[in-house]
Amino acid sequence: MAPTITALRKPLVEKLRRERINSSIEQLKSLLGPDFLKQQPDSKLEKADILEMTVCVLRRLQQQHHQQRRLLNHVNKLQSSSDNNLTEADFSPLSSTVQTSITKDKSPDNSAV
Repeated sequence: MAPTITALRKPLVEKLRRERINSSIEQLKSLLGPDFLKQQPDSKLEKADILEMTVCVLRRLQQQHHQQRRLLNHVNKLQSSSDNNLTEADFSPLSSTVQTSITKDKSPDNSAV
């Protein structure tokens, strides 16, 4: 019995899959850059090592992103609070001046003039 098309294609599909994996691993290795190479200078790294290092780098970046987001939210809250306090402080003397002016206009001395 002759092999089926699926059986004939299976080795080719597997070869293409391995090429994609190897290409992606090489890209990860180059993206990890000099810091990565400093840690493992002369050794031939296994694919698992490269993947583990990539996970570590991504986790560190994710933590930095969360810390930056928390810091930015905190700064925005402080700025908003500061703006509200500043606005109240700026308008408070103005409000009392306007109130004094209105009171003077309603006084009996000014109505006779």
